[in-house]
Amino acid sequence: MQKPELLVTPKKVEDIVPLIEAGADAFIIGEQKFGLRLAGEFSRDQVMEAISIAHQHQKKVYVAMNGIFHNEMVNELGDYLAFLKEAKADAVVFGDPAVLMSAREVAPELKLHWNTETTATNWYTCNYWGRKGAKRAVLARELSMEAIVEIKEHAELEIEVQVHGMTCMFQSKRKLLGNYFEYQGKVLKVENRNEEEMMFLFDPERDNKYPIFEDVNGTHIMSPNDICIIDELGEMIEAGIDSFKIDGVLQTSEYILEVTKKYRKAIDLYISDIEEYEDIKDMLLEEIEGLQAKNRPLDTGFFFKETVY
Repeated sequence: MQKPELLVTPKKVEDIVPLIEAGADAFIIGEQKFGLRLAGEFSRDQVMEAISIAHQHQKKVYVAMNGIFHNEMVNELGDYLAFLKEAKADAVVFGDPAVLMSAREVAPELKLHWNTETTATNWYTCNYWGRKGAKRAVLARELSMEAIVEIKEHAELEIEVQVHGMTCMFQSKRKLLGNYFEYQGKVLKVENRNEEEMMFLFDPERDNKYPIFEDVNGTHIMSPNDICIIDELGEMIEAGIDSFKIDGVLQTSEYILEVTKKYRKAIDLYISDIEEYEDIKDMLLEEIEGLQAKNRPLDTGFFFKETVY
């Protein structure tokens, strides 16, 4: 039985070694100029340092370039890809075909992971991008477990699935909050990296709070709950899903570390002793529930068609 990669999103370089010790196999990092909704901001020097540390421990680093780029950014893609080639990044995560085209010109040997977050919903489309050069498809968050397993059965490339964390419900390239407060004659710094300045959209009918923040990519509205399927991993492990992602956006380093430990334990136990996994999976879920903020309940997302936002 294939053991899936455990993919984690660190907030800073200093998180890399503790997360490796906690059981992470790979990391997604980058700078928000190119990547969407990153857990932390990594400069070029920090990207090189993170890759060096990870490779010393035989772990992988993927760099996010999954933004949708306008004309003024196109000329910067080649330079950044050439840098990632020299830095020995293990893969580049992309959504815009401009990245693929630029990579063919300046770094054809770089591995590419296709991730649009919304349109990877069938195996035909995944295989289309695989034949264009992608080595992995990151599936949409709105898929059921049944659909994910069926896609993997027909996939010609690796398949990655998010198993934990919040998801993006809406993105606009416009800075909606900043423009609104400017219109009111107020000056407001909207910062997506500082939990103390977190802003929410409040839905009184459902009593939901939707985290909202802005960065250079615009405005992002996130889910009111966190996905957690630590007690439902078996079917995807049996199907041979290649990578399980823990998304730590808007979480603390300590939270990401503890969740990584628990998923590492769950995956290893399922591979080595399914009966023991069945005995402790509810306990692992309860332990993660104990880590949750009061306004961030856990659910199973769309895996079992339970969630309606």
